[in-house]
Amino acid sequence: MEKTGNPIMKAHSSGVEPEMFRVLTPDGEIIEAIDGKIDKSLMLKMYESMLLLRTFDRKSINLQRQGRIGTYAPFEGQEASQAGSALALSAGDWMFPTYRDHGAAIIHGQELYRVFLYWMAHFDGSICPEGKRILPPSVPIATQMVHAVGTAWASKLKGEKNVSIAYFGDGASSEGDFHEALNFAGVYKTPTIFFCQNNGYAISVPFEKQSASKTISQRAAAYDIHGVRVDGNDIFAVWMTVKEAVERALKGEGPTLIEAITFRYGAHTTADNPNIYRDQEEISTFWRENRDPITRLRKYLNKEGHWNEEQEELVLKQFNELIDAHLKKAEAYPKSDPLEMFNHVYAEESWHLKEQKQELNQILRKGGKK
Repeated sequence: MEKTGNPIMKAHSSGVEPEMFRVLTPDGEIIEAIDGKIDKSLMLKMYESMLLLRTFDRKSINLQRQGRIGTYAPFEGQEASQAGSALALSAGDWMFPTYRDHGAAIIHGQELYRVFLYWMAHFDGSICPEGKRILPPSVPIATQMVHAVGTAWASKLKGEKNVSIAYFGDGASSEGDFHEALNFAGVYKTPTIFFCQNNGYAISVPFEKQSASKTISQRAAAYDIHGVRVDGNDIFAVWMTVKEAVERALKGEGPTLIEAITFRYGAHTTADNPNIYRDQEEISTFWRENRDPITRLRKYLNKEGHWNEEQEELVLKQFNELIDAHLKKAEAYPKSDPLEMFNHVYAEESWHLKEQKQELNQILRKGGKK
């Protein structure tokens, strides 16, 4: 397989970068007005949220290597997209994450130990806290997009002031469900936010091998809905873009397709080797060193006198203690019963599933696991 460098940049053969909304430059300079929109307390919440997510993500990779959780999908590099979008939501909004969006789910209220349980293959890992509307992570690509449209339509019919946000990657934009979801949402003006984290690769396939269109956001025009392309490593820009999409939706102006340009530093999952298909050296210099979302906001906060090394050390210590406490709770949690996998397939159990369940039960009993 041929290695590629920066697929997002290479996709634009004209050499002209399509328009992209940005508020905070990689050097930590403000280029768009934020007065009255983002205050100091929100900035600090944004920064601490990204720190929490990166700490959790790195810890989870180590746990997978130790055999304490199963195959894991890392998201380091995409913290601004996930934290910024989730912080722009209200408590009652519907969230439809993929298997890589546990960062967004955590910021929206999912408990850390539940996320650990999910990656331990426990059924209870998909239960969200009371009062939240966080759906189980979607592993099939793009299927959650039509679900998000359905809940948004229901909210509209009921007169509820809620939006539904569907997270997906650039690979999902090549699926039929992507087009069906946007079409239905456009026709019925559902309060849906389609949030694409374009990290350049659908597993190993670079974006320019998926589509001839220069951007994903431009596809909004085909369905006569609002489309925005945003710097996904700029948490200010992400938050403002999603906040505006929420306000538009609640005013009855319909859905928004947001394309957040970002990058995952690591593998697609811990079962994957990105060195086979990506130029990791280019990623290190272009993205991690020059485009990192946490470094970018830290530069700004330091310039404004809002943050220092002592605060960072204290917060990181608190986050590590918090994560360890939730891990301890997850590891002490009662183990899953393998027979539970048959409970949520059909409303009424079919004859063949009943036979399979009985057969597995006999195997488990012989093995002393029942």
